[in-house]
Amino acid sequence: MVEEKSVIRALRECYDPEIPVNIHDLGLIYDLKIDPSGKVEIRMTLTAPGCPVADSLPEYVKSKVEAVPGVTEVTVELTFDPPWTTARMSEAAQLQLGVYPVDSVPRVTRFGV
Repeated sequence: MVEEKSVIRALRECYDPEIPVNIHDLGLIYDLKIDPSGKVEIRMTLTAPGCPVADSLPEYVKSKVEAVPGVTEVTVELTFDPPWTTARMSEAAQLQLGVYPVDSVPRVTRFGV
C-alpha cells in the first residue's frame, strides 16, 4: 500500500523553476488519488498557462512519484480550471514569499474601521 505522505514527500521535491517553493506548498496539486493497487492519479496546475515548463514539469512530477516504493503507475493531468491563485499556497509558502491572500489583508477605511 502506497502511503499518501510518501507521495507528498516526492511532490515536495518538485519545484516551479521560477518560484523557490515546492509545487505541493504552492498549491499546484489540485487532487491526489492513490489506488490500493499502487496507481497514483494527480491533477495539477501551473502558476500560469504560459509557464515555460508546461511540457516538462508534469513529466518531472510523474518521474518523482514513480520512484515512491509501491507505486505501480502514475498519471498526471494538467488543468487550468480553476485558475491558480496565491490563496492556494500553504501558510508557510505565503510567509516565505511574503504573499498573503487578499481576504487576509486587514481593510482600512477612511474612518479607521
